[in-house]
Amino acid sequence: MAEIPYRCKRTVVSTKPVQLGKRLPLSVLDRLMEPKHLRVVYYYRSDDPGREAGEWTRTLRESLARTLTSFPKATGRLQRDSEGRWEIECNDAGVRVMEARARGSVEDWLRNVGREDELRLVLWEEMFHAPYFWSTLYVQMTEFEGGGFAIGLSCIHLLADPICATMFIKAWADMTLNAQLTAPPLFRPLPKRQPSHRNNPDHSDPLINHYKSSINTSSPTPSTKFATLSLAFTEPIIRSCIAMAQPTDMPDGPGPSPFEALAGLLWSCISKVKGKREGLVSMCLGLDVRKLLGLEREFFGNCMVYSNSLHAGDSEADNSLPGAAKAIGEIMAKLDKNGVMDLIEWLELNDNSGSKNAKFLNYSELLFVNLEGVEFHTACFENTHAPIQISCYFEPPCEQGQVMILPSTLEDGPMSRVVMVTLPEDELAKFLEDDLVVSLSPTILMGAIKNRA
Repeated sequence: MAEIPYRCKRTVVSTKPVQLGKRLPLSVLDRLMEPKHLRVVYYYRSDDPGREAGEWTRTLRESLARTLTSFPKATGRLQRDSEGRWEIECNDAGVRVMEARARGSVEDWLRNVGREDELRLVLWEEMFHAPYFWSTLYVQMTEFEGGGFAIGLSCIHLLADPICATMFIKAWADMTLNAQLTAPPLFRPLPKRQPSHRNNPDHSDPLINHYKSSINTSSPTPSTKFATLSLAFTEPIIRSCIAMAQPTDMPDGPGPSPFEALAGLLWSCISKVKGKREGLVSMCLGLDVRKLLGLEREFFGNCMVYSNSLHAGDSEADNSLPGAAKAIGEIMAKLDKNGVMDLIEWLELNDNSGSKNAKFLNYSELLFVNLEGVEFHTACFENTHAPIQISCYFEPPCEQGQVMILPSTLEDGPMSRVVMVTLPEDELAKFLEDDLVVSLSPTILMGAIKNRA
């Protein structure tokens, strides 16, 4: 395990005070996510290996303070409203920051990093018994003595989704490099239908039914030891995967998208790893719906919807790669604005988040999260360097495991992808030995078994 001999924790506040008494309500999609938190790590090379220790950290700390002026939701604290629901009191209490230094270079770190190592680059503290004194967002800046640095960000999922986490880091990078934000965040409620267009949500809608069953499921205490593997799928591999996912009965028809093909591949392989000889394990697909709802990309808050396809009893489902890719394509095609608006209205009608028996969105299925639209390569803190690698964690891991699909670096081509697979340790080892995975030979970027591959 690599050494991180120096750590210093402090609080950083914004450079300009927020409007006195300002409060920001949290949406019903926010409140459902309370038990989860997010962790994101960005890795960078540096042009100045001879820079004085701590000099770059001071620069980042100063630009962070200026960035926080545009993010009152991040510097505030959780409070209950008159109905007992969480909201953010914008009181400029600041964010918790860890400043650290690690031995070696960023390249040395990435050659040997595993899940537990990587999580040491992302400060996180569980909510205190007195949440008013607890920071909802944490930042860690780690300088590598041999050159390079890492930016770690964590936040309670109640505050934001993974899109917002990357949005915050992009804003911070813009402030560091250009002293201004190119796309300030927008804090606004989720859209509502006009009264004349409202209707009673269809309780038989599959999306609503999925949320009914997921919200009513108790969250299991994670006792299984999970491991995480990060894999790079280059553009030629993705093209091969798309060709393999093409339906045999439609050889000349439109092929699946890169996400559909890759997610189908992983779903099929993981189902076999979990002992499914026929059919596919039940899965849930997380999709960003900002564009679907007519919201700007800068909307800051939870705006992902989770839709499922199969239940474990559907053993007759096609577990081939083309069959899995087709099922994923159907989930994405069926998700429309009316369905999402129906879901939001149903959740608001049945919201009990202010009670002592509040229920949250839990995941009893294998979770896939589509993050391929995140433009993380635009977060440049220095002129010549985009991130060389990014990791994203959804914690604690879901009961059956989870898969995050992200874009790769620009050098790898627009169709290339990075996949983070989190499964119980024994299942992850079997996954890497799957014939289909072996035949495609993705590059292992991170994982406890990296050195054995």
